[in-house]
Amino acid sequence: MDWSSLSGIGIALIGILFGQAIEGGHISSLLQPAAFMIVLCGTFGAVLLQSNAKSFIAGILMVRQVFATPIDDRQAIAKRINAWSTFARKEGIFMLESFLKRETEPFIIKGLRLMIDGTPPDKIREICAIDMHFYEIQQRNAAKIWNAAGGYAPTVGILGAVLGLIHVMENLSDPSRLGGGIAVAFVATIYGVGLANLVFLPISNKLKALIQHEMMRREMLLNAWVSIANGDHPRIVEERLFAYVR
Repeated sequence: MDWSSLSGIGIALIGILFGQAIEGGHISSLLQPAAFMIVLCGTFGAVLLQSNAKSFIAGILMVRQVFATPIDDRQAIAKRINAWSTFARKEGIFMLESFLKRETEPFIIKGLRLMIDGTPPDKIREICAIDMHFYEIQQRNAAKIWNAAGGYAPTVGILGAVLGLIHVMENLSDPSRLGGGIAVAFVATIYGVGLANLVFLPISNKLKALIQHEMMRREMLLNAWVSIANGDHPRIVEERLFAYVR
C-alpha cells in the first residue's frame, strides 16, 4: 500500500472538514447524495464519450497502481543484466537460454529471445523501440481519462449548481424545501472542484510519473541488450547502467 497516496487524500479531506467545522458549519451539510451523483455520473459520462471503452476501463483499473506499494526493481534488474553480460562474454550470447527460462515478464523475454536468436543490435533496438512506443501510447491513453475527468468535473459541478437553483426556483412557494435545493446547488460546485483538484488531477499526474518510470526501466533494458549484442565488455555495460540506477 502506498501510504503517501492515502495520506495525501486523507490530509486534504481532513483539512476541508476541519475548516468547515472551525467556521461553525455542519459536516453533514457537505453530504449531498444528489450533488455527488450529478458530478460523478456527469463527469465519467463525458469522459466515456470522449474515450474508447478499452482505454476507459484500462484507466479505471490503473487506479490500483496509485495506491499499490511502489516497486523500484532497477537495482535488481541491473544485477541480472550484469549476469547476462558476464555469462554472454564467457560462454557466448547463444547460451543465455538458461536465463530466459527464469523470466516471466513478456518484454524481458522478448529482448532475451532476440539476443539469443542472433538478431543484429540495430534490429533489436528497432523491434523493442516499436514495442515500447505502442506500450506508452496505450498507457498514456488510459491515464488521460483522469486528466479529462479533472477538466470536466468543475463544469459538471456548475451544472449541478444550476440544477439545484432551478429546483429552488420551482419551490419558492414552499420555504421548507428551499434549503435542500440551495445546499445541492453549492455542494455540487464543491464536489466538482474538489474531486478535480484533490482526486482526479493528482491521480492523473501520479499515473504519468509511473508510466515515465516504467519507460525508463524498459529503456535501461533495451540499451543493455543492444550493448550485450554488440559484444561490449561487461564493465562497459555496467557503467552504462549507472545513470539509470543512481
